[in-house]
Amino acid sequence: MADAIDPQSPRYARQRVLPGFGALGQRRLADAHVVVLGAGGLGSAVVPVLVAAGIGRITVVDDDRVDVTNLHRQTLHRPADVGRSKVDSAADAAAALSAETDVVAVPTRFDAGNADALLSDADLVIDGTDDVLTTYLADDAAARAGIPLVWGSAARFSGQVGVSWEAHGVSYRDLFPEPPADAGLSCEVDGILPTVCTVTGGMMAGEALKLLTGIGEPLLGRVIVYDALSGRSREIGYRRATDAASTRSAATALEARPADAVGDVEASALADELASEAPPLLLDVREPWEAEFAAIPGSTLIPLGELGDRVAELDPAASVVVYCHLGVRSLYAARQLLGAGFGRVRNLAGGIDAWSRTVDAAVARY
Repeated sequence: MADAIDPQSPRYARQRVLPGFGALGQRRLADAHVVVLGAGGLGSAVVPVLVAAGIGRITVVDDDRVDVTNLHRQTLHRPADVGRSKVDSAADAAAALSAETDVVAVPTRFDAGNADALLSDADLVIDGTDDVLTTYLADDAAARAGIPLVWGSAARFSGQVGVSWEAHGVSYRDLFPEPPADAGLSCEVDGILPTVCTVTGGMMAGEALKLLTGIGEPLLGRVIVYDALSGRSREIGYRRATDAASTRSAATALEARPADAVGDVEASALADELASEAPPLLLDVREPWEAEFAAIPGSTLIPLGELGDRVAELDPAASVVVYCHLGVRSLYAARQLLGAGFGRVRNLAGGIDAWSRTVDAAVARY
């Protein structure tokens, strides 16, 4: 057990003077227990910030070991740590930053069997595993514990950050009701720019500090999407379907119907429809860099983060098929269109990746 943190220490003077922060905010941090899931790329940005800011107790949960391929982005670890448990390496790095912080290393995988016990006395949980199934587990467990979940993901050149808090009416399942069939991008296969982890993890740590101290406006019902290639970020809003207003403008309509109101279309069937006399409108909701790399001919590109503002550019009477990389973002976009009054909206199952695999191999996979 580490020595108790002194909230009045000169170490924290530069944040105590922040408007709305003060001695009370610093005391809240010192009294807080935060559970961090994952000591990899995102955890490497999250844990040092929380430790340096004066969080009293941090539990780090990860069953992985340090590999040499981790070192370019997982800056909690050093070459000498290769082969060690990531949580042990993270605990040593945290101790070097602040011996007063109580860091509990849990070298196991967060799962349904241990979730409730690990969160039993936590004030907040941060999911930095970048594993979508773990995010659903963490969301459900956080809801049972009555605490907020800060989640993030990072792959290739982009990252996402959001906050779920069932007690305040927003959960991760309101954004994505069901886990995707495809696990999506992975750092091992698809690569990762190290600074994406730094920026995304920094935003996650910032959300945690806001929630614990009570300052600012947390990302409840909002997702920040960061694109490292352009240096831009976009905000996507969402809400619980049953809380949506009965009448809303097309530009702001969100989450009006459950996911099962959106039908899927297989890539082969879509190819037949596109060759017919009455082809559907193809809506690509990926980022511009993705569309430059690979696209289905004849698509209309409106990135997901811009859809709320640009939905009026589309014909609500048209038959629309929405696609993205693997079918996750496009499902959310299809739900937005349904909420905006579009009557015929479907989602391309498996996204452009399925199109490339089963219809047109000339479309590059990524």
